[in-house]
Amino acid sequence: MSRFPRAFAERNRVVIAVVGLLVLGVSFYAAMNMTSLPVVGEGRVHQAIFAEGGGLRPGDEVRVAGVRVGEVTDVRLEGDQVRVYFRAKDVELPSATTASIEVKTMLGQKYLAVDPLGEGTLEGAIPLERTTTPYDVNAAISDFSTELNEIDTVQLEESFDALATAFEDTPKSVQKMVGGLTDLSRTISSRDSELAELLDATQGVTGTLADRNDELAALFQDGSALLGELQHRREALHSMWLGARDLGTQVRGLVEDNDRTLAPALAKLDRVSALLNRNQKNLDDALGKLGPYYRVLASATGNGPWADAYLCGLFDQLGLPELRNDVVRDCKPGGSQ
Repeated sequence: MSRFPRAFAERNRVVIAVVGLLVLGVSFYAAMNMTSLPVVGEGRVHQAIFAEGGGLRPGDEVRVAGVRVGEVTDVRLEGDQVRVYFRAKDVELPSATTASIEVKTMLGQKYLAVDPLGEGTLEGAIPLERTTTPYDVNAAISDFSTELNEIDTVQLEESFDALATAFEDTPKSVQKMVGGLTDLSRTISSRDSELAELLDATQGVTGTLADRNDELAALFQDGSALLGELQHRREALHSMWLGARDLGTQVRGLVEDNDRTLAPALAKLDRVSALLNRNQKNLDDALGKLGPYYRVLASATGNGPWADAYLCGLFDQLGLPELRNDVVRDCKPGGSQ
């Protein structure tokens, strides 16, 4: 038997195909259930039974002791109960764990609060007796408005009048109490339409706020982001101010340390500046004459490797040198006297 493995082409292709399919299947299952894996996932999926949904939605936070540990994955209606599915990462839920739907914002956004209690490990869903739902203000106002509209105010007033008549011969304290109730019933009866309008308007406002919950929540989130950015800018400006203050302190110390050296140098610089200022006219005249000089020099030497020169009045009309002082010479090219 050879100690070396056989070539890949010589191996059993059926076994290779089966192993390859198993590897692909495991990889596909792991990819589809990545969030449920124990290390890289988002935690196990737990369940809780509630009497009502309480406004809880998939994606809402799951908190343990006020700290976010996961999110709600699904909310399903099962008969007259609601089953909530949620994930809790890095948290072990004991057997007596409780859950409650809590109000996150005044606009009605909710979150699921989980309280790990007991020992062992939670098996199955958190039962109904260990879950609680929040008190919904919008629903309470709506129910109150409905109940109030169903009250017969006329009959209520007649009832209080009959009660007042029945207590006419009773002590004055009881009569005052019944009289107060009668006045209250009459006030309610006289303001019945106004109270109904007020409750209808309140119900409309709460309904509008509930409909615009997502928009208002986004507005508050944007405002929070704006405040956070302003806080970051404030910290950056504060850091710049501290840096400028430290730089000023260091420069001041540097100047104080080198004052004896810098003072004579600055004095000499002042004298040089004053000298240059006094000779400014001379420098301007020199620069003004330097330009024509270099222009003539360039003309004399720019025709080739020689220098052109013109001697005025060196020869007379006969071509003889004439150097007498009484001769007036015209120093223009081509002219002589």
